[in-house]
Amino acid sequence: MQISDLRKEYELLDVFCGLAEIPSPSLHEEGVIRYIENFCKQHGISYTLDDYKNVYIRIDATDSSKESVMLSSHMDVVGDNSPVILELDGDFIKAKGRTLGSDDKVGVASALLLAKTVKNSGIKHGGLEITFTRDEETNMSGVEHVQFDKIDSTYVLVCDADKLAQLQVSGASYTNAKISVKAFLGGHSGNDIGDEKRLNAAKLIAELINDMPQGVYYKDNTGVITSCNLGAIVAGGIQNAVSTLVADGVKSADYITEINERSSTNIINTDAKASYSIRSASPEKEDELKEIMKSVVKRFNEKYEELAEVEINFEIHLPPFVKVDDDRIEKVHTRACEKLGIKNEISSFHAGAETHIYANKTNKHGQKFRPFLLGLADIYNMHSAREKVDYKSFLKGYEIIKETFIEFNK
Repeated sequence: MQISDLRKEYELLDVFCGLAEIPSPSLHEEGVIRYIENFCKQHGISYTLDDYKNVYIRIDATDSSKESVMLSSHMDVVGDNSPVILELDGDFIKAKGRTLGSDDKVGVASALLLAKTVKNSGIKHGGLEITFTRDEETNMSGVEHVQFDKIDSTYVLVCDADKLAQLQVSGASYTNAKISVKAFLGGHSGNDIGDEKRLNAAKLIAELINDMPQGVYYKDNTGVITSCNLGAIVAGGIQNAVSTLVADGVKSADYITEINERSSTNIINTDAKASYSIRSASPEKEDELKEIMKSVVKRFNEKYEELAEVEINFEIHLPPFVKVDDDRIEKVHTRACEKLGIKNEISSFHAGAETHIYANKTNKHGQKFRPFLLGLADIYNMHSAREKVDYKSFLKGYEIIKETFIEFNK
């Protein structure tokens, strides 16, 4: 079977392939926007673009007693503007020599076809809203520019997970912890090494890090909730090494070795830094973890008073997506999957997505959004040249989102 055969047989795959063939790196989604506009015009679907060129679709309610629901997907992909040549490898669709863009054109294609289906069906429903955003992969600037105060729905189904039948009900925040160690006296590693007041900052930060938490801090039945990870340590006599690498224009696949080889060992170092990432779907557990890290710093400063000092600062980059006290979508999704003979997976995810932004915004009625992250296909090797999507799982995923919409409106 060829790609062309699949496209003739399945409208969903035809829409997906049409989207995937359009390169759309972040902030260069113009071709995808035109495709969506043409699809909507062809099928009489109402759409608008906001000032940031996010696309908004609405299918009006046929039953005013029911609630509307919104789907959200992003139009950009990890990749460049090079041509996308699609290939079929068994049950997998992939792109020759580059990323496929199934993240998130699986979501875009599913939402477009659902809009067409709902518009032309006799389903009694409270309305379907769809938002297609730009620039999710780089800065999430698209979702930050969404006109939230024009959205009716409270429930938002973000179709951007990478496994069929996933329903992810919470997601971790992303916070950086920046640690700085300052030893008050430096010196020569020979002449001054006997002075016990001349502490080495590189040694001190190693001691400090040894006492810091690392890895999973808290987990529950949905998975890892809170974690802490050491990202980098910068210490020692590396200033001259880095300067010479830059001055000499050295290009290396192994800068760590290069810097280590060129570093000075005759200095009692006075400065050292480290950076951590903290991820948590629970603000309470994140606060607990931060307090532990601050207590390690406090003990260190008490131990080395007048000899050295540590500072720790926290920088929030992405707020958490906290599980809501509302299991309606979980029940609806479970019923939809059971109807199709598919086992769903309800879990938490330990990364960021547009769910995090929605979770901290309100709609036109002043109601806080209740977002969920859905998986509509099995996607492998995402964001790489080996990326591929199992098209049979994708077909099932579309049936899940369609049945979820039907169950939501019962």
